[in-house]
Amino acid sequence: MVTVAVDGNGADLGPSEVAAGASLAAGRGIRVLLFAAASEIAEVAEGVEVIDAPISIAKAPDPAYAVRRNPDASIVQAAQAVASGRAQALVSGGSTGSALAAGLSHLKKARGIYRPALALPIPRPDDRPVLVLDVGANVTCRPEHLVQFAHMGSAFAQAVMGIESPRVALLSNGTEPTKGTEDLKAVYERLSGAEGAGLRFIGNIEGTDVMESVADVVVTDGFSGNIALKLIEGVSSRTMKAMRMAAMRSLRAKVGGFLLAPSVRDLRDEIDPETTGGAYMLGLRQIGVVAHGRFSRRGFAQAIEVAARGVEQDVIARTQAALQEAGALHIRPHHQPAGADGVAAAEPAPPETTSEQEATVAGQ
Repeated sequence: MVTVAVDGNGADLGPSEVAAGASLAAGRGIRVLLFAAASEIAEVAEGVEVIDAPISIAKAPDPAYAVRRNPDASIVQAAQAVASGRAQALVSGGSTGSALAAGLSHLKKARGIYRPALALPIPRPDDRPVLVLDVGANVTCRPEHLVQFAHMGSAFAQAVMGIESPRVALLSNGTEPTKGTEDLKAVYERLSGAEGAGLRFIGNIEGTDVMESVADVVVTDGFSGNIALKLIEGVSSRTMKAMRMAAMRSLRAKVGGFLLAPSVRDLRDEIDPETTGGAYMLGLRQIGVVAHGRFSRRGFAQAIEVAARGVEQDVIARTQAALQEAGALHIRPHHQPAGADGVAAAEPAPPETTSEQEATVAGQ
């Protein structure tokens, strides 16, 4: 049975709603360690263990500093539970920044990874989800980071989403190779060349094509990705509200609305962000999922289930293997002293050091 450590503080609806989601997940055969203010939680289902952790750093202005200075914070204790082996995956319902900082500090970056990225499968009506990364981990990215994100996203789409040959695109302000910032143009050139080996790179796409059946993986920096995500969520929410208002304007509209109600409910459920469970923190040594802070118990249960499924499907190892096969890992040669034959042995060395301070968090 998979055990998931959950940070119950920081969610908009409070620890009690996260606890209710944990109980739903436990009913599906997942063991949950819930780190939250016990005084705010009533009864929980069998399979959920509540660890009293009332300190929250979800609103901390400097998440990395807060993680270091508050070892008793709920997100830190949850991350430590995964690092120590008490749990196999981490779920946070609070701040993206604190979750990423705790992940970097305790779960650590996977070997060969420049920076972790938040990868979110965004549901599309009548189509499979599109994986967008980064949606909030890194405000700024160098070209080599985005090149690696492309490989990480493609590997994830193959291993988890079951897409045999995912189409990978860069989010830009035009489809031509000359569009975008200098960094984006450099990434385009690199992915079109040797560094794109193993990828099905289709070039640039504009924001209007993210939700179309054009690409399976969309690569961007965390600043642009987070804005795109919030815009998609906002337009979807507002459109559903407008449809409900239109259905109440006249008797004829009410009759039409009544007839359309089942289809509209199906559409709402299809595009509901709670169905995806949250964003994966790709690039860490263990599974981490960041749920949206405004999720209900249904969304938190789904986030826990997504994390458990990631463990069962061995997402970390499969993604890492795909990156290795594509030659996308950042492994620098380390020269050992010469052996008896006078030839120095070369071993992979630790990747470029990137601390939790260097990965500037955009927030989700």
